Amino acid sequence: MAPDAAPGQRKNLLLPDGERWPLDPDKPAIELIDVHKSFGRLDVLKGLNLKIAAGKTTVIVGRSGSGKSVLLKLMMGLLQPDRGRVILFGRDLAEVRPVEMLELRKRLGMMFQNYALFDALTVEDNVGFTLIENSEMRRRDVMKLSHELIRILGLERSERLLPSELSGGMRKRVSLARALVSNPEVVLFDEPTTGLDPIMIEKVDEMIVLAKEQYQITACIISHDMASTKRLADVVGFLHDGQIIFYGSYDDLLRSRVPPIKKFVEGSRTSRLARDDVQAPPPPSRHDVELPPAVSAVTLSPGRVLETPVVELVGVHKYFKNKHVLRGIDLPIYPSRTTVLIGASGSGKSVIIKHIMGLFKPTSGEIRVFGRDIVPMNDLELNEVRTHFGMLFQHAALLDWLSVAENVAFPLRERAQKHRMPRAEIRDAVDEMLERLNIKDIAHRMPGEISEGQKKRVGLARAIVVKPDIMIYDEPTTGQDPLRVADIDAMIQDAHEQFKITSIVISHDMASTFRIGHMVAMLYQGEIAAYGTPAEVRASLNPHVQHFIHAGSVD
Repeated sequence: MAPDAAPGQRKNLLLPDGERWPLDPDKPAIELIDVHKSFGRLDVLKGLNLKIAAGKTTVIVGRSGSGKSVLLKLMMGLLQPDRGRVILFGRDLAEVRPVEMLELRKRLGMMFQNYALFDALTVEDNVGFTLIENSEMRRRDVMKLSHELIRILGLERSERLLPSELSGGMRKRVSLARALVSNPEVVLFDEPTTGLDPIMIEKVDEMIVLAKEQYQITACIISHDMASTKRLADVVGFLHDGQIIFYGSYDDLLRSRVPPIKKFVEGSRTSRLARDDVQAPPPPSRHDVELPPAVSAVTLSPGRVLETPVVELVGVHKYFKNKHVLRGIDLPIYPSRTTVLIGASGSGKSVIIKHIMGLFKPTSGEIRVFGRDIVPMNDLELNEVRTHFGMLFQHAALLDWLSVAENVAFPLRERAQKHRMPRAEIRDAVDEMLERLNIKDIAHRMPGEISEGQKKRVGLARAIVVKPDIMIYDEPTTGQDPLRVADIDAMIQDAHEQFKITSIVISHDMASTFRIGHMVAMLYQGEIAAYGTPAEVRASLNPHVQHFIHAGSVD
């Protein structure tokens, strides 16, 4: 993979004597013909047909659980179809001997969703691992290639670091470098942007484009990120109900009137859900919200006045050793609003939440909760403040050994030990919560028996059953497809409207942010780069804000 080699001379370093597959549109590098695959009674693929054109980037999109990852495993020969044919580089995998299968796999690269890096190996050794273990190249030459890829992917000075010392975006790039180092003909990408913020997704996309141009690769990408698909795809395939129901350009996908595709595309847009994007709704009546006596009203923009905040950060700075993480944060959280904190990974979102919960003390500044500065409070006082908060974690964090109803009852039973809450009262509270969040029908099922969307609702029920004044959602849409994101957004809105709570959402999903947020605070390198209604943030002249919005939007 020497950078000065001519494209036509590039050789697969695991098979240096083999000829590369021709970049001929009539000779697909991979082809699936009438493929069926079931697991027990679950039919995942039902007569699927697909061609991966040589020299092109094909993006396969579809709902979570639609079979996209199964498709990749079939392409690699890790699974066998029940019926149908999988053709890899012109060979029917059903007719290939194990030794030949190993040779075919050497022509493939793979970038895994969760990096799959070796924790005990440095960056340079992770990148070069495939060549060190499977080729006759000298280590010195492998390291030269590794360092060149590390430089191209913007990872200079990380060569000797371990994966645990890298950010998520850096680990993605190391995984990409490892997939490319042997100069494969085809690279398979399993949801390469999951868990990344829009700016980092854009950077990873740029690396994939660079790899295609410089290393002449054919790419097949499994994704549910429409902004990324727009940037990368030469061809899009839409997987639904076990078949590819669309195969064509990204623009044609957007114009499709096929109901599942139309619904998926709409779910990825940044339009509002049942609310006008022009201005946040009027503030609630003071009779609807119990607050300390107002010190002053806050005017956000001409003609619009909001209540005194229930939470407010005033001039907050935070250092971790010599690292200045929060740089003078002024942030009001208004009652009965949904405020979304959005920004790149490392911009300070989670650090702000930990300050609000009293888990971190600021280096300087005030953290006011219900009008009281919690910074000087002792642990006993902070524990009392925390009883006003509910928390929905990114992955629901249910207790596997408890049923749905028992999970929801868990915090009440913990409180009952101190406050002697009667069992009948706990049961009634749980039943009401299950009913209001539409999950009563799964009350006796275990977490392993329910869907991811249902787990989110159970986690929300468990948080709200103690009647918090403020709900915090920690990146609730991470790793979800656009329709599931829309479902989670609707769940957050329903909870907000039913229970009249103040909501704080940590997010890096632009579509979700602009749909659910009454107020949006966009962070950039520890500062508030923009704050206001979705419309006001969209109108920000800050170039970092505009870059973030553009990177994460398909509108």
